[in-house]
Amino acid sequence: MIDAIRNNLGPMMFGGVILFLLIGYPAAFSLAAVGLFFGFIAIEMGVIAPQYMGNLTFQLYSIISNDLLLSIPFFTFMGAILERCGLAEDLLDSIGQLFGSVRGGLSYAVIFVGAILGAITGTVAASVIAMAVISLPVMMRYGYDMKHATGVIAASGTITQLIPPSLVLVVLADVMGRSVGDMYAGAIGPSIVQVALFCIWVAIVSILRPDSVPALPPEARTLKGWALVWKCFRGIVPSAVLIFLVLGTIFMGLATPTEAGAMGAVGAIGLAAMYRTLTWKLTYQAMSSTMRITAMVAMILIGARVFSLVFQGVGGGKWIEHMLTGLPGGQVGFLTVTMIFIFFIAFFLDFFEIAFIIIPLLAPAAEKLDINLIWFALLICANIQTSFMHPPFGFALFYLRGVAPPTVKTRDIYLGSIPWIVLQLLLVAIMIAFPQIVTYWLDKPVTLDPAALEKQLNSMPSFGTIELQGLTPPKP
Repeated sequence: MIDAIRNNLGPMMFGGVILFLLIGYPAAFSLAAVGLFFGFIAIEMGVIAPQYMGNLTFQLYSIISNDLLLSIPFFTFMGAILERCGLAEDLLDSIGQLFGSVRGGLSYAVIFVGAILGAITGTVAASVIAMAVISLPVMMRYGYDMKHATGVIAASGTITQLIPPSLVLVVLADVMGRSVGDMYAGAIGPSIVQVALFCIWVAIVSILRPDSVPALPPEARTLKGWALVWKCFRGIVPSAVLIFLVLGTIFMGLATPTEAGAMGAVGAIGLAAMYRTLTWKLTYQAMSSTMRITAMVAMILIGARVFSLVFQGVGGGKWIEHMLTGLPGGQVGFLTVTMIFIFFIAFFLDFFEIAFIIIPLLAPAAEKLDINLIWFALLICANIQTSFMHPPFGFALFYLRGVAPPTVKTRDIYLGSIPWIVLQLLLVAIMIAFPQIVTYWLDKPVTLDPAALEKQLNSMPSFGTIELQGLTPPKP
């Protein structure tokens, strides 16, 4: 019996933490408690030495000294400011007028504004709440089907999770040990494909059920010609400037993600001042939201490090690796099982719990199977989008329910999410079938052509012969 426990501490730890999370106990405390409990058992059974737990000091120090994680409060603060500053209203109004004469025009506007907000806020909550408050009453007024309206708003908000500078990508880069810049570059292709899939679905709905996505009546299209152009210009240009401040500086190598996040936070304050919505109340609300989210991430990360240290010490990492690399089908079998597992585990765990508990267990197996970790991380990111859209912990649906008028039924919100979940899963399948969607945007490896190099060296002027002792034989 004792030997059986000693040899299976890893599976028991994994099952224990999942049990605690399903009960509803906070993730940070569940991870830390399970880790310390099994650490004590492992020491008593002689599986690990007492000195091994001293590594916790270094693990915790590595968290508080990680400059990359400092970008999380910056991006969160930026999103909280932009959520309330008036930029979303301006964008939705201008783009809604631009597509107003087309069936499903408001849906297209919501999708494009969701993508733009995703590129400047980085948080799902900010996008979903802003668009729900602004666009849902308008869509209801002009006769949009309730299921379609709520579905497109929730789905467009979750694009934020995939589009840089998403907090999700920052966390995945840290967990995978990869560059945030490469993670952002790899996400460009999937983001474009996701927006295209959403637009294609709206076009299909407008053909099959035109009454559910009517065009705006002529009296509602108040702007035309140059007036509409300047309206769009006023809404899009500030967003483009902020996107360059955040993403352009990272891609050009002018700033680290943390520095870009700081500039984005300052830019968000500037935009709020430009829209004359910058108040002490707005600033306090943004700071409060930033503090809560940052503290939650830090506590989960600390708990995850405690769990991970003990889990690796008792051989849990090897158990997971052998189990996953031994699946039939090699890479295809591994990807199939992991994507199905993550889809269903997302019904019960939110993104941060999956990122800090599940992904560190999967990454070594993926690397051993020679899978590109950036591509694998973005596959997971696209898959976990669905966790915001399906019950019981679909946070995008919760945000939407919280700000929707009482006349909107919860049943319509949940049913309306189904087609968009299918589209998100379709994106995962496309990324698996065509990995170039991700890898095309990454830096290509530098290759040397020996013939061209020799030709270039021979064409250089000679400055005499330099002899190195022990490398070049001396001249007679």
